[in-house]
Amino acid sequence: MTTFSNPAGTAAGAAQDYTKALLAVLGDRDPLAVMGELVPWLDQRVRGLDDARLRRPEKPGKWSVLEVVQHLADTELVYGYRVRMILTQDTPPIPGYDQDAWARTFHYRDLPVGEVLAQLGALRTANLRLYHSLGPDQLRRAGLHSERGPESVEHVFRMVGAHDLVHRRQIERILAGPGA
Repeated sequence: MTTFSNPAGTAAGAAQDYTKALLAVLGDRDPLAVMGELVPWLDQRVRGLDDARLRRPEKPGKWSVLEVVQHLADTELVYGYRVRMILTQDTPPIPGYDQDAWARTFHYRDLPVGEVLAQLGALRTANLRLYHSLGPDQLRRAGLHSERGPESVEHVFRMVGAHDLVHRRQIERILAGPGA
């Protein structure tokens, strides 16, 4: 199984391999259907788990379930913005971002679990409403990602769907680990 890590310092150099591996996880699945599964899956998966378990990292230096979910919420924010920029501007620049810096700066490990889940749910609902309304010409529109080059809206959807699946696997791994 591929291990996914895309640290900001090496993201540009590893972009092609990262993208290929990520999209292989999605395979032929409909990315919008996969995106629609995330919030109900998370709700079912974390319901009834105590706060300490959701805050326990996979291992030292790795994220907890809570941190993964906040990462998913911030990713939803970022990709929602990127798609909106692509739809309203001609080939806009799409900057990459350092997910670990976001986790540190925005104190992912200290956030209230309920708020994190609510934030992700609201963002995903709003984005899916937009995404399902787009036509073929809009899906072909593209931005220029700072690390990966041109990316169409359709490609962005595939990346997000695959990203969801990778982090669902990560959450399963964390919950199956020590203290499970």
